[in-house]
Amino acid sequence: MAPEDMDLLRQYAQQGSEDAFASLVSRHVNLVYTAALRLVGEAHLAEEVTQAVFIILARKANSLSPKTVLTGWLYRTTRYVSARTWTMQKRRQIREQEVYVRSALNEPEPESAVWTEIAPLLDAALAQLAQKDHDAVVLRFFGGKSFKDVGVALGTTEDGAKMRVRRALDKLQKFFTARGVAASAVVIAGAVSANSVQAAPAALAKTVAAAAVAKGATASSSTLILIKGALKIMAWTKAKTAMVFGAAALLASGAAVVTVNEIRIHREDAMWSRITAADSAHLNAAPPIVSIRPAKLGMGFGTSWISNGNKQMGFNKSVGKLLQNAYNVREARILYPGKLPEGAFDYIASLPNHNREGLQAAVKKKFGLVGKKETRETDVLRLRLARQGAPGFRPTASTRQINLNNTSSGRFKSRNEPFSNVSFSLEAYLKTPLIDETGLDGRYDADLSWDASESDFNPEGLKQAALAQLGLELVPDRQAIEVLVVEKAK
Repeated sequence: MAPEDMDLLRQYAQQGSEDAFASLVSRHVNLVYTAALRLVGEAHLAEEVTQAVFIILARKANSLSPKTVLTGWLYRTTRYVSARTWTMQKRRQIREQEVYVRSALNEPEPESAVWTEIAPLLDAALAQLAQKDHDAVVLRFFGGKSFKDVGVALGTTEDGAKMRVRRALDKLQKFFTARGVAASAVVIAGAVSANSVQAAPAALAKTVAAAAVAKGATASSSTLILIKGALKIMAWTKAKTAMVFGAAALLASGAAVVTVNEIRIHREDAMWSRITAADSAHLNAAPPIVSIRPAKLGMGFGTSWISNGNKQMGFNKSVGKLLQNAYNVREARILYPGKLPEGAFDYIASLPNHNREGLQAAVKKKFGLVGKKETRETDVLRLRLARQGAPGFRPTASTRQINLNNTSSGRFKSRNEPFSNVSFSLEAYLKTPLIDETGLDGRYDADLSWDASESDFNPEGLKQAALAQLGLELVPDRQAIEVLVVEKAK
């Protein structure tokens, strides 16, 4: 009979048996590597995470309880380490994202269609389970253990293990159902069993074991940073558990708030790492969350998606753009309290409902800003059709819908777009509310170019170009309109 996990770990901790530790690595490296790959999305990062996890195990070998379910412990530690990988990465350019997407598309698809749906959500779902439920699922479906073995590991009977696994599967099913994945608990169990663990690179176990028994002495600086961040989370998690069982001193010191926030943060980071190839499909599958963070993913400035369920996601957004999306107001119609905070931010709002309200609350918490809509007299531009038949503006003859905007080079080109989109773009460029008096209500092709260096400082160049090329006249006026008044939160 093969030695139990904790027996091998005890041999390493007490006798320094490198063979015992190498056996542990060989036994669990596929589980750790697969979970890391699912969380961080890139093979080289997954290998680094795997190495960090086993280094942490080597460092903690003396302190782990004999009752520790090592499979579950390794899985949780993998999540903690993976959650920190993105904080170490530089911003990625769009072409790097496209390379990743292409490589992902070239990977063989899982045999189970259900697995394709649940894979992006699986780690978030497991994170919601209590520790014993989590360990039962990981042992049974990731480790391939019998119910009898699961019962022994959890200190219960075979029937008790069956009941715990069944209840945990029911919880997972409810989690997936709430996110639009309709599958029975039996189907979920089969999909996870068949797809959750894949073979790690052949040489990884040997490399990991060597680095781990050296307690990280030969590890790279980036791996050591991962280890440090993961150990912090693990310490906070332990503190949270102690708090739940009555350590009132944590509440008195405020450490409990830190613990809850940090656990939330690492779960958000793990979720963000799944959305590297961001699109509406990934957004639809995202767990319910509202999060704003400094821009990390390197997407094009202002890139955003809105899913069918009105979930929102955006990259490299200014605070002004965040306010615009949170309150559903054109940016030119927002009155700010002086200078806004600088910087670019990524955000996601994927609640089942009330995403704008959730984003408003997040903006208030992060930047101390709130908005309310009021009717105020302000400078506006009246938009009128001065002449028909202008060279850059005509009713559409195209079946394709195209919208190309590049304010830095002074170019706007659209095909088969509603006229409201044309007027919206002009308002955004001019940073002044437009009152549409054209009476136009259809789809148009528009082609406008102007001297960008001039229009950035003097809108007259853009106004003249709109008149000459589109036949649209912009007349200054002052009028009472609805605006969003942004104030410092009280």
